[in-house]
Amino acid sequence: MGETVKYLLDETRIPKEWYNIVADLPQPPAPPLHPGTKQPVGPADLAPLFPPELILQEVTAERQVPIPEPVRALYRQWRPSPLIRARRLEAALDTPARIYFKYEGVSAPGSHKLNTAVAQAFYNKEAGIRRLTTETGAGQWGSSLAYAGTLFGLEVKVFMVRASFNQKPYRKAMMEVWGANCVSSPSNETEAGRRVLAEMPDTSGSLGIAISEAVEIAAQNADTNYALGSVLNHVLLHQTVIGLEAIEQFAMADDYPDIVIGCTGGGSNFAGLVFPFLGAQLRGGRTVQAIACEPAACPTLTRGRYAYDFGDTGHLTPLVKMHTLGSTFIPPGFHAGGLRYHGMAPLVSLVQELGLIESRAFHQTACFEAAVQFSRTEGIVPAPECSHAIRAVIDEALRCKRDGVAKTIAFNLSGHGHFDMQAYLDYFAGKLQDRDYDAAMLDAALAGLPVVAA
Repeated sequence: MGETVKYLLDETRIPKEWYNIVADLPQPPAPPLHPGTKQPVGPADLAPLFPPELILQEVTAERQVPIPEPVRALYRQWRPSPLIRARRLEAALDTPARIYFKYEGVSAPGSHKLNTAVAQAFYNKEAGIRRLTTETGAGQWGSSLAYAGTLFGLEVKVFMVRASFNQKPYRKAMMEVWGANCVSSPSNETEAGRRVLAEMPDTSGSLGIAISEAVEIAAQNADTNYALGSVLNHVLLHQTVIGLEAIEQFAMADDYPDIVIGCTGGGSNFAGLVFPFLGAQLRGGRTVQAIACEPAACPTLTRGRYAYDFGDTGHLTPLVKMHTLGSTFIPPGFHAGGLRYHGMAPLVSLVQELGLIESRAFHQTACFEAAVQFSRTEGIVPAPECSHAIRAVIDEALRCKRDGVAKTIAFNLSGHGHFDMQAYLDYFAGKLQDRDYDAAMLDAALAGLPVVAA
């Protein structure tokens, strides 16, 4: 493994506030709209799904939001997470670039998702909620919320996208170890699921379908709330502990990134690392090149339309303005299950529209090639989602070599791939296919975007 930047792993250095990029943007994000009236939603509209404090965090423009001490106390289990310089990867690439990665795989479920799962469980417990429902793609979010549920005595029900449910049985087992109920989505447990199964019984499922199922149950039960692992403002807010720690760690290393990179499905791990750096830039600090990396089979930022759309397939959620492939779009099955979402976080979408970030799409075989090279030099087996960021890192490092420029590159290694080994077996066996999306399905999904007055 590379050289760890000595943070002394001092728990007193865990940030005391989350960072909210809304305070520093040149324009505010567009408001979410009620799915029926198409008017901006108010707190009462969100109350059936979220506790009051999370609703407040969703709309606040305050730059800093205090982290409750019970949440910081639990963060001490795995935070601060290490910032590691990948010297062996640098040597293998023979690049003058300096490559660092923030490693979020040190949490109990092996993923950055626990940063927000603990916070959401805390606020729901404080509000008297007994049970949480959610969706999960590859399973990192579902297992993170399952663990957070055990910490706060909450029941957790997880709808796991069928493609990943079949590919990753050990993620399901992990959720069950921590007491959660995990079912394949679409399921027969909800009206939304039964409707999809009647139309497409062999579907691989999607995060949009799983969200509909989880939201349906939460909306029908007063003691149950919905928890989301990405996309929404409060989720991205909680993840900024990653970038806030990284900024301080870079100061200790007497370095600063020229390029910051993360993979994007819903946008939370990307925003977690990148937003604090963009905030510093917007306040007059150094400019960074920020690169969002996504799968070519589900190219939300690179191919999607910036428009109001539903966050779920069943059209139960508010409309949000984001880059979207259309709520009815179902991507093909591929191994980065956590990136199979039709939409993108509104804030990530907005910063791309403002020209603050760029996005790139990659096929999975090139990503797995990069992940294997990273693992053979740095010793960590990345989750398939992270391999998209690693692909971009290697490309940029090789560009530095060609240009003779020594840039500093930082990326978020948002989780390990210990439960994704079938994907690596398929890669070595030559079974991975570079699957592209169905262009006709995409056109139909975009044609069906809701009509919203300007």
